[in-house]
Amino acid sequence: MFGLTEWKQTRFYQEVSAEGYQEGAQEKQREIALKLLELGLSIELIAEGTGLSVEQVQQLQQQSDQSSQS
Repeated sequence: MFGLTEWKQTRFYQEVSAEGYQEGAQEKQREIALKLLELGLSIELIAEGTGLSVEQVQQLQQQSDQSSQS
């Protein structure tokens, strides 16, 4: 049976851990982008500052606009 130390050394644990970190980081980037959109910054500037693509920021803006209209 695996102990915690052995479990953390497995490739599966490391891959899942890395995926979780990446997903969390991407979610944080989206949250920041939404806040910056609310503040009126340009899509290009938000993309540059967050590391998201212009297309991703545009999608967030569209989703935000749709949410506020509902």
